[in-house]
Amino acid sequence: MLNLFFVIILSYLVGSIPTSIVISKLVRGIDIRNFGSGNAGGSNVFRVLGWKWGILTILLDALKGAIAVIVVARLYLDSFPFSNVTPFDDFTLVQIICGVAAVMGHVWTLFAGFKGGKGIATGLGVLIMIVTIDMALALGIFFLVVGISRYISLGSLAAAVSVPVIMVIRENIFNVDIQGYHTILPFAILLAVFVVYTHKANIARLLKGSERKISFSKKKTV
Repeated sequence: MLNLFFVIILSYLVGSIPTSIVISKLVRGIDIRNFGSGNAGGSNVFRVLGWKWGILTILLDALKGAIAVIVVARLYLDSFPFSNVTPFDDFTLVQIICGVAAVMGHVWTLFAGFKGGKGIATGLGVLIMIVTIDMALALGIFFLVVGISRYISLGSLAAAVSVPVIMVIRENIFNVDIQGYHTILPFAILLAVFVVYTHKANIARLLKGSERKISFSKKKTV
């Protein structure tokens, strides 16, 4: 039980690394939370510092989720202290648990007053390690929506919601056997609901037409 607690805490700490805040401090000497939307995430870095730093932040945030799944989870060496009734082996279930902890760390970061980002990129890093094809398709939807609308928040919402939809279509219409489908699907749905919740302010701005669009021009001066 102590070993499971250890990997959960370690995953949370990895997810808590405030990438956007560190990058904004190093690049411009600012706290990204005081600019743009005030969110400590890659999309706000995209708006304030430009697309290059925004993409770097998103990639590093995704890496946090991937590290939790492929590195931290491997530190779990015990058998479960409870019965594993899922179709996954114990290690895959530990990966999911560590991934959730990393996302929570990103949203409620210990290192920045529990005020972090919205968990999209970190969740991406988690899921792409577990359901790679579905996430690749969701990424395509993200870039398509952002490219057309120039709203990163709308692209993030579309991608998050599309993951469980894609899984259902592949499993039930195209008869693709997705390993652990019945366990991953509820997890993907819960993650999508969580993403919608963390984007409630963005949704309100989108409905009002006041959400900020991104630009692929040179970085802004702040």
